Amino acid sequence: METYYAILIGGLFAAATYLILRRSLLKIILGLILLSQTANVIVFVSPGLIRATAPLIAEGEAQPPTPHADPLPQALILTAIVIGFGVVAFAMALVYRTQKEFTTDDADQIKECDS
Repeated sequence: METYYAILIGGLFAAATYLILRRSLLKIILGLILLSQTANVIVFVSPGLIRATAPLIAEGEAQPPTPHADPLPQALILTAIVIGFGVVAFAMALVYRTQKEFTTDDADQIKECDS
């Protein structure tokens, strides 16, 4: 199963890199979104994929039953999703303002207009 995830991560990373290297600002943002989601998949898969119970400590016990799922990657991914939404919202506002100012979203044309 980890092999399929590795192939998926490689494909997502390649697509994100392709989009980031485009001239359109909107495609660059889509590439950043795809790259952040790829990072989330990497964090999710990194501890290994096991079916286990929730790490809840039963009454009278000192430790959770083994094997138990590690909640740390899920917490990290939730934090990354929230931060990613903030970054994407800020980037979309910048692209909107840039497109309104220069009437194009082509990075090369914006660079020529700026100088």
